[in-house]
Amino acid sequence: MRRPIIAGNWKMHKTSAEARHLITDLKPLVGGAWAEVVVCPPFTALAAAVAAAAGSNISIGAQDIFWEDEGAYTGEISGPMLKELGCRYCIIGHSERRQYFGETDATVKKKVRAAFRSGLTPIVCVGETLAEREAGRTLEVCRRQVEEGLADLTPEEAARLVIAYEPVWAIGTGRNATGEDAQEVIGFIRERLAAIYGREAADQCRIQYGGSVKPENIAEFMARPDIDGALVGGASLDPISFAAIVNTAVEE
Repeated sequence: MRRPIIAGNWKMHKTSAEARHLITDLKPLVGGAWAEVVVCPPFTALAAAVAAAAGSNISIGAQDIFWEDEGAYTGEISGPMLKELGCRYCIIGHSERRQYFGETDATVKKKVRAAFRSGLTPIVCVGETLAEREAGRTLEVCRRQVEEGLADLTPEEAARLVIAYEPVWAIGTGRNATGEDAQEVIGFIRERLAAIYGREAADQCRIQYGGSVKPENIAEFMARPDIDGALVGGASLDPISFAAIVNTAVEE
C-alpha cells in the first residue's frame, strides 16, 4: 500500500519568522498522521522551516532546483545547497514555473536528474491548460510531459519520485477537477509509467492531485484508487486547513 503524501506549496508567501510560527502551530495538528507531510516554503525561509520542523513528522521541500550542482548561474539554488539545508523534497515543473519562467519538459528532465543526484525526492508537476483540456488534449499533454520530463530514469528512481497532476485551469481559480476526472488522468499516468519503467515501479510511485484542494474536497480525491495525496496551494498557508486535509486524507 502506498503511503499518502500531502505537500504544501507556499509559493511566494511567508517570511522566516512566519514560517516558524506556521510550522509550530501545524506540528501538534498532524503529529499522529500516517500520511507523509511536506511543506515547501520560499528559499529564504527554508532554514527556519527545517529548524521549526525538527523532531516532528513534517518534512521540508524546496519549490525549485537548478540542474547544475554549482557554477556561474546567478540567482539559482543547487541540489547540494538544498540538501545541506535539510530539504528532503523538491517541487519541479510547477505550472507557474512553466508559465512565467520558461520551464520546459527538457529543463524538468535535467532538474529531476539533479534532485536525485543530491538525494532529494522530486515532486514533478504535470497537467494541461484550459485550452488543451477543451481541445481534448489532456492525455496527450500529460503523456508528453511524463515521457519527456521523466525520461532516462532507473526503475528505482521512477518508484521513488512523486508526481503531481495539477490541471492548470484549477490552480488558484477555485475550480477543480472531479475525483473521476482526476482518477482518469492519474490512472493514465500510472499506466504510462508502467509501460516505460515496469509495473512494480509504477505501482510504487505516488501520484498526487493538485488544484484548489481544500478540506471540503480532499476526500473525493483520496477515495480514488490511483490518487495518493495532494499538492496543496492556498490551503497550506493556514495550519488548521492544511491539517484538516492531512487528517482527512488518512481517513480515506
